[in-house]
Amino acid sequence: MTAARDDDPILVARGVTKSFGAVQALKDARLTLARGEIVALLGANGAGKSTLVKILTGALTHDGGDIRIRGQAARMASPGAARRAGLIPVYQEPALIPDLDVGQNLRLGGTPVEPFLRRVAELGVPDLRLDDMIRDLPLASLRILDIARALASQPDVLLLDEVTAALPTDLVERVLRVIRAEADAGRAVIYISHRFSEIAEICDRATVLRDGVTVGDLPIVPGVEEEIVELMLGERLERAAMVAATAAEDTTAPAAAARPRGPVRLSARGLTLGRRVTDLSFDLHAGEVLGVVGLEGQGQDELFEMLAGFRRPDAGTIAVAGQQMRFRDPADAIAAGVTLVPGNRADALAMVRSVRENIALPALTRLRNWGPIPMRAESARVAAAVERLQIDTRAMGEVRRLSGGNQQKVTIGRWVAHGVETLLLFDPTRGIDVRTKRQIYQLCRDLAAGGAAVLYYTSELAEVPQACDRTIVIFGGRLVDEIPAARADEQTLLRAAYGLTARDGARRVPA
Repeated sequence: MTAARDDDPILVARGVTKSFGAVQALKDARLTLARGEIVALLGANGAGKSTLVKILTGALTHDGGDIRIRGQAARMASPGAARRAGLIPVYQEPALIPDLDVGQNLRLGGTPVEPFLRRVAELGVPDLRLDDMIRDLPLASLRILDIARALASQPDVLLLDEVTAALPTDLVERVLRVIRAEADAGRAVIYISHRFSEIAEICDRATVLRDGVTVGDLPIVPGVEEEIVELMLGERLERAAMVAATAAEDTTAPAAAARPRGPVRLSARGLTLGRRVTDLSFDLHAGEVLGVVGLEGQGQDELFEMLAGFRRPDAGTIAVAGQQMRFRDPADAIAAGVTLVPGNRADALAMVRSVRENIALPALTRLRNWGPIPMRAESARVAAAVERLQIDTRAMGEVRRLSGGNQQKVTIGRWVAHGVETLLLFDPTRGIDVRTKRQIYQLCRDLAAGGAAVLYYTSELAEVPQACDRTIVIFGGRLVDEIPAARADEQTLLRAAYGLTARDGARRVPA
């Protein structure tokens, strides 16, 4: 057996594949990492970055392909096995137990205390105490704690996933200096970030994933972000350009009529929630579908939760039909006509109940007196919603037996059955078939044509021009762009989502 040389790659992944049922998340993922190197792992939402990182860190096992650590074949059967091999991750959300103190969390993970305390001080939080309860610490301190814990274990390969997202500028600068120093000392780093300014500052190369395939590996040089965006989109960018050129040449095709907007139905002013959402303002009109675009973890989850009454903003106001609201819980939002279809349909459905019961559920909350439920009226509303959304009723017994697409139709159908005023759709087409996606696009257009207001977050940029009238783009919890449907091609949206454009069209480099 030949020993690995110092100049050999410490990590090589070739042809890595991973499927979740019929969905193939990785088809041909490749990544090479040398000692002393920082490689940015990039890709649009759904490209396969998270799946590859989870495979490398033992949270998932790959179906096919070859992974080698220091030249030896490796299969990470668990996170513990990955740590023993020298691969330690720091995920976007802190991996800490809130009901334990700092010292107890360190002991639980086998982290040496003295190196940890040195790292914490080096990263800019010298007053952190071992007896501090995790639940009492601010998010920025938790991020520093997680990074220091990983560094104290002296990993050969450090995998960092959006570690600066919740940090103030001074701490970001410290973290970046420490990461660069670690690489200079011979450690290897995989760096995932949506901030091109950070990538340009500390990374040596970028590996780009698209649709589960590694499509590029290029050095970080001035102006490389343009090439990276094109690699992320690939053939989709070419197809979009061809469609736009064909439309421009076709002088016989009638221009699409813009849907008239009604009065403002939902208004947000200066919404702020910790460091996740900052001074965010927009208006949603009756009769329109307003898209929301943002890369993972940019504040879109928190925005929808505030609008639906699941969280209370630290600052700012929410108004419905001109009346300022203070939602104490989701019931207050529903009473004001604001209803949410969450990204995880399991959160919204009673899986062991029937289609009829799930769709009829909002009606039960409106009953004021004890007595028989008006079954005839309820059945008529349910039947109308089933027909309108074309829900497959062969499994009427239990919703859990429906396909994912039909389950999603049920979550939307319950509000359609009882009247929609303001509908918040969070990634409603994720994981469903193309036919059902088109039905949901059409439903959004029909609801808007009937006077409803629809706020539509999607992780698939190609959906925006199909479903939305205009789009707001969120980056780092702030609104950075507003784009009409006519300009909402994938390239424009992706550039804005990475903070590369400002409202006036000028180049924008995020802080």
